[in-house]
Formats: sequence, C-alpha cells, structure tokens
Amino acid sequence: MPELQLLRADHAPALLAFELENRAYFAAWVPDRGDEYFATFADQHVRLLAAQAEGTDFFHVLVELDGSIVGRVNLFEAAGGCADLGFRIAERAAGQGLATAAVRQLFTLAAAEYGLSALRAQARVENVGSRAVLTRTGFVPTGETVLSGLPGITYRRELP
Repeated sequence: MPELQLLRADHAPALLAFELENRAYFAAWVPDRGDEYFATFADQHVRLLAAQAEGTDFFHVLVELDGSIVGRVNLFEAAGGCADLGFRIAERAAGQGLATAAVRQLFTLAAAEYGLSALRAQARVENVGSRAVLTRTGFVPTGETVLSGLPGITYRRELP
C-alpha cells in the first residue's frame, strides 16, 4: 500500500501530475478545479502548506515507492475538535481499497496528532464509491445537502 504522508513542499510536482492526470475522472464526481487552479498551482500549494502550518487544515497524500501520488486524504476547517474530511484516489488505483485504508489510518492521526474528536464528510448521492468508503469506515449519515447543484448526503464519525 502507498504510504500516507503529510503534505510537504517537495510533493508539489507529483501532486500536480496526479491532479492533471485525473482531472477528467475527478470532474465526474466533484466540481472541476478549473483552469485557474492549474495555472496557479505553485501558489495554491504554498497556501495549502500555510493553512496546514496554522493548524486549520491537514493535507495528506498517498505516495508510492516511485514517489508518484495516487491519492489525497485531507482534513479541512479543523475547529472545536471537528474537521471536514475529503479524499480522492487516482483512477488507476480506484477500487483497490486505498481510500478505505487511508481514511482509517487518518482516524488515528486525527485523534492523536491533531486533537480531533469527530469528522464530518459529504458526498453526492450518485457518488456510490465515496459513500461506500464513508459507510465502511463508520461514518453515519446525518442529513441531506446540495453539492454543485446535485443532491448529497452529509456524514459524521466520532473518533475514539
């Protein structure tokens, strides 16, 4: 299994390659990041690292032995013991259990390293894969939402 690593400055080239390689695949499930994101990727990466240094966000990448990135598992807007979870796995690595394993591994980090006691998540109703990962890892549906104009489900999971 690829190693879950906290995002670093030197991940930028591999992360950009991951995002570009999977752009169309991701756009089927989540809003496209847009051309501006890719045009200003270096600046975006610096902003992510700054938010991480402030302790409001914790960005993780799944890194293979060759240094390529096959996934992201992130915690956003950490406050009051809770944060929002987001994840994406490369198309070539989908369906191999990487998201489930990485999300489970993140639970330990979230509680022990980041002082969190609960996580929130959301997924489009049509995103069966993400919903399955959330259910398998113990997230409980808490309501409905609208994500990019489409129906979605909100989830929550308490951490041990």
